[in-house]
Amino acid sequence: MGQSFWSFAEREPSRLALVDDSGRRFTRADLLTRSRRLAHGLYARGLRPGDAVAAVLPNAEEAIELYLATAAAGYYLVPINFHFVGPEIAHVLTDSEARVLVAHERFAERCAAAIAELGWTPDRCFAVGDIPGFTPYSELSRGQPDSAPEGATAGRVMHYTSGTTGRPKGVRRPLPGVAPEAFEWSRLVETYRLDPRLDHVHLCCTPWYHTAPLVFVAGSLHAGHAVVLMDGFSPERMLELIERYRVTHTLMVPTQFVRLLALPEATRRRYDLSSLTRAVHGAAPCPPEVKRRMIEWWGPVITEYYASTEGGGTVVFAEEWLRKPGTVGRPFPDAEIVIMDDDGNRLPPGEVGVVYFRVSGEGFEYFKDPEKTAAARRGAYATVGDVGYLDRDGYLFLCDRRSEMIISGGVNIYPAEVEAVLLTHPGVRDAAVFGIPNDEWGEEVKAAIEPADGVVPDHRLAEEILQYCRGRLAGYKVPRSIDFVEAMPRDPNGKLYRRKLRDPYWAGRGRAI
Repeated sequence: MGQSFWSFAEREPSRLALVDDSGRRFTRADLLTRSRRLAHGLYARGLRPGDAVAAVLPNAEEAIELYLATAAAGYYLVPINFHFVGPEIAHVLTDSEARVLVAHERFAERCAAAIAELGWTPDRCFAVGDIPGFTPYSELSRGQPDSAPEGATAGRVMHYTSGTTGRPKGVRRPLPGVAPEAFEWSRLVETYRLDPRLDHVHLCCTPWYHTAPLVFVAGSLHAGHAVVLMDGFSPERMLELIERYRVTHTLMVPTQFVRLLALPEATRRRYDLSSLTRAVHGAAPCPPEVKRRMIEWWGPVITEYYASTEGGGTVVFAEEWLRKPGTVGRPFPDAEIVIMDDDGNRLPPGEVGVVYFRVSGEGFEYFKDPEKTAAARRGAYATVGDVGYLDRDGYLFLCDRRSEMIISGGVNIYPAEVEAVLLTHPGVRDAAVFGIPNDEWGEEVKAAIEPADGVVPDHRLAEEILQYCRGRLAGYKVPRSIDFVEAMPRDPNGKLYRRKLRDPYWAGRGRAI
């Protein structure tokens, strides 16, 4: 039996596995039993290996047991961003070919709107709490056995990630085809050099549905670590949880660093953080001064990664970063990073090009989009479009992010998706969306609007457009402000010169463009 949550649960069932936001504690045996009953319940509803189970859930116990159930029964788990509105949820449900949706009552209105749009019946929809038109979540497990699903093979997670064409695409990998206990689930200890002698505790303080947070939560469980969930971020509460549960590692985004550093000095000194061995950050560029201040406060535990849902990745530890400020590190132990020019030729150290990572033997695909999959690949390598260079020591430096992407508080926002909504408003002739500086979030969403003929570009029109967006986009995608322009800067072929709109906001701020 290999290293997995199931092997640890069989060996030491009474050990703590999970603490939810309310302080409820679950042993490994608790999670094992609950997830097995849930796996049997999904099978009883007609699901078979390879089917997809979607979830709109907060950082709560149900999300973790659903992950374990799908992983143990050969299903694809499709976590859905709980900020999505009805049409966005409906798109993911349709595109992923999900057979079942599990949702929390906190998101009742948007989830109910999604299933109404799709015409789903209650036997496909399960609610934690009360959502009209949904079957109670508890019914999935009621009367089901505690045994492992017979003959089951391992499942996978299919995360949805946006692309420059707008709507999110599922990143899908083949099912392993082996028993859950035989699959290698976690390389967390090796990748981040976690001391295997310690009694590790992971604090999840970012939304579980993103790729990296779930990789850390799942990887921790499969490495035998306990997991503590935060349902929403509060800087002082994070410090209190680290002290209370003797947290050893956590995953963060730079916005959280900014909020922590804003705490009064007396508050920052109140808590014992000596248990921390790794505070890993990524998802967005971290201002160097912010990172230096965190290292001064928390010490060399500050560790940065660069990776994507599609694969690959680098890691840099504090001591290395201080020697090479700005680097995002060297490749993961099982990864290879190369830099190529537009013709696919490998570039030597110091030369800027497109960042490619080696695709593992099993590979990935953008679900039901072979053209997008092919466009991301060059032989055994794939890219997400980032630009950078390797130095002579093999450290990666990024010069640009995906050409148009906005990263606000560690969350990816793609202008094409927002622009597609703006252009359906009758008062809009043309639209461009881009990121501008925000001291707390890194970037915020700005829209430039060319009004339709005869429409007055004033504050009333701006508010009308923003309200229009709020009903069609997740809140974090809605522009924070609007600029009106007489004519959009486009070339004769219609190509938008987005930089002409964006650059004035970044003058003197050092944004890579």
